[in-house]
Amino acid sequence: MAIPATMTAIEITAPGGPEALKPTERPVPQPGKGELLIEVHAAGINRPDVLQRMGKYEPPPGATDIPGLEVAGVVAALGDGVASFKVGDKVCALLAGGGYAEYATVPDAQVLPIPDGLSMIEAACLPETFFTVWSNVFDRGRLKEGETFLVHGGSSGIGTTAIPLAKAFGAKVFTTAGSDEKCAACVKLGADRAINYKTEDFVEVIKAETGGKGVDVVLDMVGGDYIPRTISIMAMEGRHVSIAFLQSPKVSLNLFPVMTKRLTLTASTLRARPVADKKAIAEALKEKVWPLLSQKKIAPLIYKTFPLAEAEKAHALMESSEHIGKIALQVR
Repeated sequence: MAIPATMTAIEITAPGGPEALKPTERPVPQPGKGELLIEVHAAGINRPDVLQRMGKYEPPPGATDIPGLEVAGVVAALGDGVASFKVGDKVCALLAGGGYAEYATVPDAQVLPIPDGLSMIEAACLPETFFTVWSNVFDRGRLKEGETFLVHGGSSGIGTTAIPLAKAFGAKVFTTAGSDEKCAACVKLGADRAINYKTEDFVEVIKAETGGKGVDVVLDMVGGDYIPRTISIMAMEGRHVSIAFLQSPKVSLNLFPVMTKRLTLTASTLRARPVADKKAIAEALKEKVWPLLSQKKIAPLIYKTFPLAEAEKAHALMESSEHIGKIALQVR
């Protein structure tokens, strides 16, 4: 495969609004030992990209300053020691950065084949959300068949991944969202009950829907006063997992219900975790989730796609929170 010396990429010119994203020319990166070079065809947009652009989420040490945590494309070159893929393979990958570009390098452990029948755009919208949901809902949250699950922010990229995945593995699913349209979309994805938090009190709804028992596992991206309110509706031995904070990460918390209900409060980030951790998540996804995607039992929900050069518009849409599902960049 002919590889040019330079590529178009989107850089953050200075911390700020969407207008800080500008096309630039960069050298094509070279794959190191155990890495692949991917000719990027599409890239997913995620809220951590917005935080990075605003100067609130620095890339991990050694990672590129180019934003973008997930891509789909074609393997263009192999670094030393890579035997699991070959040049020309169609793949999607979880990155520590660099996805908003025509080429990106990534450890082979973070690369997965594109599930049968999925487009490049659909495949580019898998890694960040599916790695995050699997790691936090099924690994940390230990969600099991027959349990109840609540995800706050059900219409987000994470939410629209968590709902069908939890449902596919036998859970009863509740979610919160900010409009009747978003709630309807969540129900269509498999939620048993979607709660419009602007017109309903999710605490009272969950109490009524569970007969006072509460929910077993919670995936929370809101923080702030949602945390104590959610703890009040958790079941005995429940597990609460925080992965982001639209409100404040600082909360005033009464630990007495945590003690009496023997709750687990945990949290994680994905980007800075070791490659070995991401490899374990990738292997679990390939075994347990990729067949569901190939069989069309679940699918990523794509809201809108923009050309790479219009990354600014994609970020503006992300910040508006008008979208339901994923936003992507078409690179080729």
